[in-house]
Amino acid sequence: MTFSTADRDAMAHALALARRGLETATPNPRVGCVIVRDGAIVGEGWHRRAGEPHAEILALAAAGDAARNATAYVTLEPCAHFGRTPPCADALIAAGLSRVVAAIEDPNPKVSGRGLDRLRTAGIATDCGLLADEARELNIGFISRMARGRPWIRLKAAASLDGKTALENGISQWITDTEARADVHRWRARACAILTGIGTVKADDPQLTVRDHSCERAPLRILLDPWLEADPASRVFQGASVLIVTAYGNDDFRAKPFAQRGHRLLPLPAPNGLIDLSALMRELAALELNEIHVEAGATLNGALLAAGYVDELLLYLAPMAIGNAARGIFNLPALAALDGAAKFDIRECAKVGRDLRILARADFSAG
Repeated sequence: MTFSTADRDAMAHALALARRGLETATPNPRVGCVIVRDGAIVGEGWHRRAGEPHAEILALAAAGDAARNATAYVTLEPCAHFGRTPPCADALIAAGLSRVVAAIEDPNPKVSGRGLDRLRTAGIATDCGLLADEARELNIGFISRMARGRPWIRLKAAASLDGKTALENGISQWITDTEARADVHRWRARACAILTGIGTVKADDPQLTVRDHSCERAPLRILLDPWLEADPASRVFQGASVLIVTAYGNDDFRAKPFAQRGHRLLPLPAPNGLIDLSALMRELAALELNEIHVEAGATLNGALLAAGYVDELLLYLAPMAIGNAARGIFNLPALAALDGAAKFDIRECAKVGRDLRILARADFSAG
């Protein structure tokens, strides 16, 4: 299918609308819709949060009667099933549209291809694949959960130029400057959850909240604490409920101080003192979490990387060298050859204040 410049402009506008739901749409995908008739936009909408109207419904409401014989540009295939809201495909048919252009098919097995099929059966011309790469990037976590059965894992680390995250005595505040630390909060805000390990809570007493950035929705905080070693007075337990992943059951006496404060326990196996990461990924997907932002220490970072669960590395490099007597980003076993190294594809490099932000994606095909 060859798309016109007008088609591309309309879908680009729909994607811009979808990005407005970057921080709020979870667990649903981020979706935008534009309705065009006779070369003019007559309606537009974007999905704000689960349970509220989908982008197509809002665009149809804005267009009114002008939607008849118009073209709808939507960043994700219209749904064809009853979920929290009725099927959007039926609403588009009832509005009398002549054409629907989708950026990508919905990866949800309940939908995939069925929404477009329903439109075609109703006599509406359909096209798919316009600005597909951009649409997939916008919903990379949702697609991961639907296609792979696990969330997209983005691991953040702040390090010196020689790859050190803290001094040998554990001091790490602050390697990066204020601008980089503020930038981290924008990445936290888009995530469904922020995950850390007990070692980080003991060493740094973090809050794991979104600050320095306006955010309508607080990401879920997840703590991996196999033996419930955390102090209930730690800062991470202040405010909203924390999901504690542990080897203990909810009826264990160690769990009571946390349950009494409203925190939730997720019991999972912990062979060799480490949470079973494959079981964890399944549980996080079952909780409808799309993107997980990890801020942890070298042990958990290394375990995630070794298991193949680090999809993306968000690395902030400060212009300093700390030396050998310091802590690194990953604890990994020694390699006999470079062929065994975890490899990444650098997607972006940007200066943030005096620091450098690198966004690198795991290259599972390289090695």
